Order: sequence, then C-alpha cells, then structure tokens
Amino acid sequence: MKRVFITGASAGIGLATAKLLAERGDEVWGTSRDIARVPQLPRLHAVRLDLSENISLGESFQRALREAGHFDVVINNAGSGHFGPGEHLSAEAVQAQFQTVFFAHVELCRLALASMRIHGSGRIINVTSLASRLPVPFMAAYNAAKAAMASFVMSLQLELAGSDIRVIDLQPADICTSFNDAVARTDSGDPRYTGLVEHAWRVVEKNMQAAPQPDLVARGIAKLIDATNPPARVTIGGTFQAAVAPFILRFLPQRTLIWGLKKYYQLPN
Repeated sequence: MKRVFITGASAGIGLATAKLLAERGDEVWGTSRDIARVPQLPRLHAVRLDLSENISLGESFQRALREAGHFDVVINNAGSGHFGPGEHLSAEAVQAQFQTVFFAHVELCRLALASMRIHGSGRIINVTSLASRLPVPFMAAYNAAKAAMASFVMSLQLELAGSDIRVIDLQPADICTSFNDAVARTDSGDPRYTGLVEHAWRVVEKNMQAAPQPDLVARGIAKLIDATNPPARVTIGGTFQAAVAPFILRFLPQRTLIWGLKKYYQLPN
C-alpha cells in the first residue's frame, strides 16, 4: 500500500488515476479547487488546493502530509491551458499559465522532496506533456510552461543521483478528457488569426475526441509507481503521437519538424 498525493483529482487523468490507485488499495490524497468534485470513495481523501497561489498551496500540502504521515508518491498533474495567438499573449496571461503549469509544480516538488528526504525515499511523477517537444499551435504559453517543467525535472534527475528519491517526467500525448472545456480561447480580434485559430481548434478538438481515454495514463502511472527502476521519461498516448512522432523527432531538423506539424494541424505552409 502506497500513500499518494495527486493534484487535479476531480477530472481527466487525475480522476482516473486517483480512482485506480484507491481501488487497488493505495491511500490517495486527491486535490481540487472544489473538493465536492472529488468522488467519495474508500481510501480517497479530498484536499482543497488552488495552484494559483503558492502559499495556500503549501498550506494545503502540509495539512495533507500531517494527515498521511508521509507520502510515498507525489503526482503533479493539475493544470490549465490557453488557446490563442502567441503574438497577442499578455504578460499577465503568460504569468498565469506558468503559475499553474510550472511555478506551482516546482513548489510542490520542493515540498515533496523536503518530506521525502526525512522519510528517506519517494517517487515524484510530474505529468508534463508531449507538447513540450511537439508544440500545439496557438498554445505557446502552455507549450513553453510544459517544456520548462520537463527541463526542471531533468535537472532534478541529475541532482538527485545517488538518492532513493526518483523523479519521473510523464508526457501524455492527446488524451480524451474534458481539458479543452476549460481552455481559455481568444483570437484577440486580429482578423489575420481568426480563421486560423478556429481551424486549428477544430483539428485539436477532433484529435482529442479520437484520443485514448485517461485510464490509459492511469494504468501507466500505476506501473511507474510499482516499477523497481522506472524510466526517467515516459510518453503515453496513441501509437502515432506516443511512439512514432517522438522517434521521428530525434532525427528531423526543426525546419522539417515545423513543416510536419503544420501538415498535422492542417495549417498553411
């Protein structure tokens, strides 16, 4: 039995993972801004947590930690997105995106590491995104924040060499969740982008609807928790996005990669 802390446990990947782990016998502390959305299940403890502010985030984590005694696993999963032209992103919009996708997760990594150092071991799974390597058009701030988190994780992997604390970068490809329902969309009123944004959004939505269910990622996370020697980075999703595209990514020059991504999202070259 593991003691697990997971953010974003009220929907999508977080909900599927919290339910799977609780059902198999782990004790799970799952967070949400609205704890009424966390299902009432045996071994699933709802925690109110908001990624928008690090101080209250830390207080929520410490309350859950006191209740649990220690966490064997911390899963940084929660996040949000923005869809619109990078050219018109305000500094405030970029900062808000980085707060929920990067800064809050960095703070949770710090808190998790402090507690795991005392306990002597632990596992931190950071749910970043394949978008950190294969950007989604019109999600520049999200792509950049996920890439920053992936880089931060890799830095921790270097620095924690020799310890019994493992940090893993889990990069889902498109997964069929309600994530897009909460994405803030804007074309900033620029007629040069209106058609492109709408067209790209339709492609993104189509890809999302055809993508695997979040249970696939939940099962992958369970394997990472149980593995004696888990990989440093894992990509989970449909065959093309999760296996073929990352393989091609290793060999293509960026010019060709951008051409291929434009084709994939049906954007003009």
